[in-house]
Amino acid sequence: MHLTQPLHQALLQKPDATALICGERRQSFATLAARVARLAAVLRGLGVKDGERVAMLGFNSDFYVECLYATWWAGGVVNPVNARWSTREMAASLDDCDTRILLVDDAFLPMVDELRQLSPSLGTVLRVGAGQCNALPENVSDAAALMASAMPIDDARRGGGDLAAILYTGGTTGRPKGVMLTHTNLYVSQLSANLAAPRPHDAIGLNLAPLFHVGGLGLTLQLMMRLCTQVLVPAFDEATVLDLIERERASETFLVPTMLKRLIEHPRFAAHDLSSLKLVLYGAAPIDESLLKAALTCLPQTRFCQLYGMTELSPVVAVLPPWCHDPAQPATRLRAAGRPVPIAELRIVRPDGSTAPTHAIGEIVARGPMTMAGYWNQPERTAEVLRDGWLHTGDAGYIDAEGFLYVVDRLKDMIVTGGENVYSAEVENAIAQLPQVALCAVIGVPDAQWGERVHAVIALRPGETLDETTVIAHCRTLIARYKCPRSVAFVDQLPLSPSGKILKQPLRDAFWSAHGRRVN
Repeated sequence: MHLTQPLHQALLQKPDATALICGERRQSFATLAARVARLAAVLRGLGVKDGERVAMLGFNSDFYVECLYATWWAGGVVNPVNARWSTREMAASLDDCDTRILLVDDAFLPMVDELRQLSPSLGTVLRVGAGQCNALPENVSDAAALMASAMPIDDARRGGGDLAAILYTGGTTGRPKGVMLTHTNLYVSQLSANLAAPRPHDAIGLNLAPLFHVGGLGLTLQLMMRLCTQVLVPAFDEATVLDLIERERASETFLVPTMLKRLIEHPRFAAHDLSSLKLVLYGAAPIDESLLKAALTCLPQTRFCQLYGMTELSPVVAVLPPWCHDPAQPATRLRAAGRPVPIAELRIVRPDGSTAPTHAIGEIVARGPMTMAGYWNQPERTAEVLRDGWLHTGDAGYIDAEGFLYVVDRLKDMIVTGGENVYSAEVENAIAQLPQVALCAVIGVPDAQWGERVHAVIALRPGETLDETTVIAHCRTLIARYKCPRSVAFVDQLPLSPSGKILKQPLRDAFWSAHGRRVN
């Protein structure tokens, strides 16, 4: 199996149907396939060989999707560059896997000269975008001009165990890891996720997550495999998203919890006709029950489905399907991450590697054909997480008697205070029930008496006030006293990753720098 298969199927089944929408631009599957074949010819002409890495730097667009599929059509490996990184970090990711060709959209053209100076690997740069650019940097070619004279080439049809993508992750805590995913990894992951939670073939999908993130990439693959229409959104903006759902009659989307929260709390949320939205997929970060219940109330016609996984698992290994969100289900069901998808095996293991019993907390490990091939040029780090075929996720959780997986925290986020283990997600869930709270993060900070103490960092809703005493007293009504924060800080905003996850390491660094970095 190869990731370009859907384009061949679309040419046979629905060539004139709309494949991509971006702003006012609309492309049929036939147009998309033709453009992909010509851009692939350009890439081959520039020296792309089988297995060669091609980078894309840009915001979500129809051009981004073309670049992904053209790279695979040409036999290459995509290296989607994190658009939120500094130029130094971007250059490091290019050099790490010897990426010599960069496709860049207009928003990032001003970075090209600096990237060239910082990256010895970078050779050819192509601008992708609409219309002509009158101010191309030196030594940058326009992809559209080259495509106009290129003859389309046949699909290289690389697939199976061939490398398809290198996705860089973990750059906030040291050298980024290049996660190597094969065609089989990505293909079967999406097939399996659809089996676990079937979705229609006439959907109009709204893709908000950045395509350099596995969530955005995964949704693109999923929609293409089902031959659905895809609406590309360059950057998340609540008003724009609400307008697009209404205008394009979008029927499904993927949201991280912070996006979902911002969407339903937008002042003009109720003014929009969102009746077309039949499915919201959510995941990539823990969601608190109060937010999920609020979303279910605000969107009564919409089904919700949670996806659990990680980049190294291509990414989905467990699904909490829509029926689990029914009010008739047990009250605890919404806290579950779901059951394993058909291709995945999940276990909970103790520190000694033995399998933990039902309901006992341990590390979540997974195996199956969706498991990454490893980290690029990092065999030691690969060996740390891939042991006997099982990928160690670094997440703490348990499995109940019905086979539902519950994720309680990242192992590195667990706080050991006075000899007791405190899972930050549980404390965050309690704090999130305060109506004044917009976002919160709970971390362990150094404490002379307890070793670590539970510390909460809270961003309030506009115009709201709250104090430390009230937060602590509220938590004591919901969770054990030792789990409650011993200190609380209020900030204007919390640091977020490009995918919308709260970044805890910068918060920890402010406390642990004088004590030596906390060992996670």
